[in-house]
Amino acid sequence: MSTAGASAAIAFRNLHHRPGAPLLLPNAWDHASAAALAAAGFAAVGTTSLGVAAAAGLPDGAGRTRTETLRLVRRIGGGPFLLSVDIEGGFSDDPAEVADLAAELAEAGAVGVNLEDGRGTGDLTPPRLHAAKITAVKAAVPWLFVNARTDTHWLGGGREAETASRLAVYRDAGADGVFVPGLTDPASIAAAVGTTALPLNVLATPDGPSLARLAELGVHRVSLGSLLFRLALGAAVDTAASLRANGVFPQTPSVPGYASVQALASPGS
Repeated sequence: MSTAGASAAIAFRNLHHRPGAPLLLPNAWDHASAAALAAAGFAAVGTTSLGVAAAAGLPDGAGRTRTETLRLVRRIGGGPFLLSVDIEGGFSDDPAEVADLAAELAEAGAVGVNLEDGRGTGDLTPPRLHAAKITAVKAAVPWLFVNARTDTHWLGGGREAETASRLAVYRDAGADGVFVPGLTDPASIAAAVGTTALPLNVLATPDGPSLARLAELGVHRVSLGSLLFRLALGAAVDTAASLRANGVFPQTPSVPGYASVQALASPGS
């Protein structure tokens, strides 16, 4: 591991341990979106598995985008921002294969991975198997930040005990942080924070608590997941449909100019 890589890994870890200041992690799906977020001042950027999969015409959560994910990280890793990579469930149920992927991603410039226990079939990976993946990754790349995600709350309510149990297993396996998407109400978020000593990651949602409120609740990392990708896709379709229907452009957010987007691909961007 290079000196620069070590410094980047430490910097990313430290972003998860700032009391009252959660890491806001926007998620990119290609080079341009990652570079634009970095240019806007975000020190760390994640990837969204949905965005990467959809851009390739593949389903998310089905373990089919290992090649696309690795290709993207080789393109944007080691750039002017800290990169965390969404690798679904590691694209394998063989912990050794997941560890090999993590090592390749780290070599390409990633400082963290998001490793989830949800399956495309709508159920969850057995906790001991997911823990074995975490342990294998940490053994292969000890400095890589492993954000262990459990999808218990996305399978329906009333799973607090299972969530707490899985978070404990993943902590003991060596996870550096834990992620529980689907938590939106303050009481559930506070309860999840209270079940683990690891930094808790939640998803930001338009109808959920503000970033300031999440900080008060003890959240240490707030991800945007696929939201930016879906917003961009929706805005593109709405713009085209409005122009077709009304003959004029709709009111839209700021639109980057051609030259500014072109500049994102310049050397060193």
